Amino acid sequence: MSLNRTVFLGSAIISILLIIWTIAFPTYSEGLLNAGMAWVSESFGWYYMLVVAAYSIFALFVGFSKYGDIKLGQDHEKAQFPFLAWAAMLFSAGIGIDLLFFGASEPLTHYLMPHAGLTPASAEAMQQAVAQTFLHWGLHGWGIYALIGMALAYFAYRKNMPLALRSPLTPIFGERLIKGWVGDGVDTFGVVCTLMGIATSLGIGVLQANAGLTHVFGIESSKMVQSIIIIVVVVAAGISAMTGVEKGVRRLSEFNMLAAILLLVAILVMGNTVYLLNTFTQNIGQYFQTIVAKTFDVYAYDGAEGAAWKSSWTIFFWAWWVAWAPFVGLFIARISRGRTLREFVFGVMFIPLGFIFAWFSIFGNSAIDLVANGATALGEVATADPAMGLFALFEYYSYSDILSFAGVLIGLIFFITSADSGALVLANLSSKGMTNDTDAPVWLRLFWAAATGLITLGLLFAGGFSSLQSVSVIAGLPFSIVLVMYMMSMWKSLKEEGNKRKATTIGTANVLDNGKGWRARLQRIVSFPSHTQVERFLQNVVKPAMIEVERELAAGGLKTVLDIHNLEHIGDDINNSSADDNGQINGLKLRVGHGDEDDFVYEVHLIRAERPNFTLSTATKNAEYYYRAEVFLSEGSQEYDLVGYTKEQVLVDILNQYEYHLQYLHLERQPNS
Repeated sequence: MSLNRTVFLGSAIISILLIIWTIAFPTYSEGLLNAGMAWVSESFGWYYMLVVAAYSIFALFVGFSKYGDIKLGQDHEKAQFPFLAWAAMLFSAGIGIDLLFFGASEPLTHYLMPHAGLTPASAEAMQQAVAQTFLHWGLHGWGIYALIGMALAYFAYRKNMPLALRSPLTPIFGERLIKGWVGDGVDTFGVVCTLMGIATSLGIGVLQANAGLTHVFGIESSKMVQSIIIIVVVVAAGISAMTGVEKGVRRLSEFNMLAAILLLVAILVMGNTVYLLNTFTQNIGQYFQTIVAKTFDVYAYDGAEGAAWKSSWTIFFWAWWVAWAPFVGLFIARISRGRTLREFVFGVMFIPLGFIFAWFSIFGNSAIDLVANGATALGEVATADPAMGLFALFEYYSYSDILSFAGVLIGLIFFITSADSGALVLANLSSKGMTNDTDAPVWLRLFWAAATGLITLGLLFAGGFSSLQSVSVIAGLPFSIVLVMYMMSMWKSLKEEGNKRKATTIGTANVLDNGKGWRARLQRIVSFPSHTQVERFLQNVVKPAMIEVERELAAGGLKTVLDIHNLEHIGDDINNSSADDNGQINGLKLRVGHGDEDDFVYEVHLIRAERPNFTLSTATKNAEYYYRAEVFLSEGSQEYDLVGYTKEQVLVDILNQYEYHLQYLHLERQPNS
């Protein structure tokens, strides 16, 4: 593993020049970037509406399709993280501090300042406000994350490519360009997008945290206080990033999800509970009832007012989701190894969705109800200063200080999880030579944590957050095209998977050594061999069979490689179950090259397994386990055992699998396969 100097230096230079420009010429840069954002919205608003819908539809199609049970990893792998830990990290990475910032303020804004055609503060505006907020935070945004996350995880863990933005583009551009300037360009662009997005989020987080401290402790809002907040958060994020995903990010995410749920329940219980439950139910119905119409509503018949509203809300959110996709997609892919595509799609799109529905409905309807019944000051605060909206809402409840303190704490931890997961992603993107299940060195993670903090500080004093936000939105346009290519790559690769499965349906004949081998197989079924017995089987039966096949194929002019030595472990899932006392796996590996087409790989590994319970009473003291000779193909373990096969049966099994592979290659060559 080493530093990718092209990506690192390229992204650093572009980011530094951009930041210097916005700081040195704040008025000019802000005007130019805002004009650019307006041009993107006016000229490509229709495109954003269509392409964002396509992302979600494609992701759902994959989840529902016959490809849904394909693993993001090899076939034998299990999920890397428990379900609740995985859900907590999805929640923290994809939502973050913005949930607090917009929780009460956005529904109130849609109620008091709705889009063209609705009367402000009317009953219809009240019904539409939360449903409109659901649109901006619902399936469309998470569909973007699901698409990029599945593509990155699939090519990293299924195809054994680096976990990088370039990898899913390999089927389109080819391996040579992806390892060269095209790949470096995509990764560099991804680092810049990620850095800008994180700095923007940290800017929002600073304002939110400072507002909370002002509200709870009376600490005046100032640049000095905000600088201290950034420094403290970056230090905490650096410490968390040093511990890795398995400890730091995971534990903080689990704590924050629990704390956010408790805060949500507190508002539900202390507020008008029945009213909030009723509106929650109706808001969900309203969202799904209008989702198709709103997905394609570009306000074409509402004139300049409708265009301005669309630009400042829906198009802004779509572009922001796309701009954030490299960061969140890479992080989600990093934590999703071992899950099926179906689990991944429905987990990413629907687990956070349920919480988002509850959060915006309960906080939004609570705020709207108060304003509709005379709390005009709340509406004025939330629309003028969104960072204070949540804390202004808490003033209308008992124990407001405790609620506000909880809001500050949750916001700070969201702040930290965004910074440390961002540093991890930036470090991984700017490295090369990494395996797909490792992270960049600690020093590089610390560098990027410090860099995001310094950029946020610089923009804080220059007042350049709005410019940076515009950069994120503008950058979303070209990256949306990259996501379209991801869909094309995924479709091509999933069809290949389908052809592999179809190839296994061809007829084959099993040979049982002229009727003499069945007793050995029966003996294997009712016995549980030791490590030594399986080693002897590999040496005396499997090895000679593989040598014969290798020699015959080589004689036919095929490029073959037979590894008959002990192999290093091939995955964490089998590290504890297949290693011998020396920490290695006894196995054999046959690879047959086919030029530009996929190689044929057939491996047999000695795997340790637990003995069935019904045999333990007769087992010796140290015989809680038995050993298997499992077959592995390029997709992973096929989960069947060769022990007890004769040499002829092993030969037939190799030939069966090779015939399946040739059939797969044949189907791949067909134009309509």
